[in-house]
Amino acid sequence: MRSLDLVVASAAVALTVGALALAHHRPTLSPGRASLALTPGVTNPAVTQATIKQTICKRGWTRTIRPPEAFTSQLKLEQMRAYGRTGQPSDYQEDHLISLELGGNPTDPRNLWPEPRPRADQVDQIENQLNADICSGRITLAEGQRHISEIKHTQG
Repeated sequence: MRSLDLVVASAAVALTVGALALAHHRPTLSPGRASLALTPGVTNPAVTQATIKQTICKRGWTRTIRPPEAFTSQLKLEQMRAYGRTGQPSDYQEDHLISLELGGNPTDPRNLWPEPRPRADQVDQIENQLNADICSGRITLAEGQRHISEIKHTQG
């Protein structure tokens, strides 16, 4: 009986240590990529394939939904901590994972992240091209959203 008690006690200790390690484990985050856990990307329910001509393909539409700088500046500081980002806030752009011009949610924190500069500026060009491809009918809205999500989660 004593050996069985020892095995049970050892297993309980191992499980407790493992649980504590997991509770305090912070995922390793790439310095240049979005975290799928922290920033999975969220779409704007007002933007669908049927509404793109009135939304993302309408010149100036994103200005009407862009969140105020006070909101994104505060969120950037919080997310820099969550991502373990160092440096100055100006080293990062609080960016939409699925950009507004691709039908991303403007204010959901799961669609915003502190994207390092200058990569943020480079990705803007890709987003503009994807918007043009969607609006011309070369690709669907869903394809554009998947593509930008893949880029930001795998390449930054």
